[in-house]
Amino acid sequence: MYTDDACQSTLLTLPFLESLDNPPEFAYYESVMSPDAATPTPLPPECETALLERFLKAEAMALWTIRSARLQDVPPNVYAFLRKHEEDEEQHLAQFETMIGRQPRERERLPSVPRQWPALAVQLYGYESLGLEFATLLVALRPDLASIREDELVHVGFFEQEIHRILGSETAAAEQARLSALAWWRKLPRTIDRYLEAEVLDPFRPLLASRILSTIGRRFITAGLLKDR
Repeated sequence: MYTDDACQSTLLTLPFLESLDNPPEFAYYESVMSPDAATPTPLPPECETALLERFLKAEAMALWTIRSARLQDVPPNVYAFLRKHEEDEEQHLAQFETMIGRQPRERERLPSVPRQWPALAVQLYGYESLGLEFATLLVALRPDLASIREDELVHVGFFEQEIHRILGSETAAAEQARLSALAWWRKLPRTIDRYLEAEVLDPFRPLLASRILSTIGRRFITAGLLKDR
């Protein structure tokens, strides 16, 4: 998950992403500072089921990740929040299971997460930010699910505060967080594409992907995890 320490000063600027060895991975980068990137993308009603199915998958992964994170050495306030967070995700998951009429596939073991808190904080912050974007899309079609988006806002806000606390120290932990953010950012386009894999979403996928990436990119820049151009 970490990049070469010798490249730290270069890797922390977003323009460098365009010159990495695998350019297709960053096909959406040009939209990061697009002025209209924050504008919600309207989706037709027939996309509702696809979004619900993807949110079910995302909520299941979030629940498993939180359970795995609770097993790591995290600050006491974070551990307490993760317990409440787990309850929220269990409720969301049960709600989506009822709506869709099926359960997500069970895992034999919990997903692996970083052991060091700065790297784990970045991962949790990143995936919560991604969940918020999908919740925003879903609520546009299902306003009755607005409470789920409100929960996602709380989760993102908590981890954003933790990121600020880590970066405010200007220690090795802060540098580790920034390097972890870059590593996570590099994988994000592919992650978004996987979550948007549905025939009904195909006409909207490029725009949705670019705007989701744009919003999260600006969030990481504002938090201090990545540098602007």
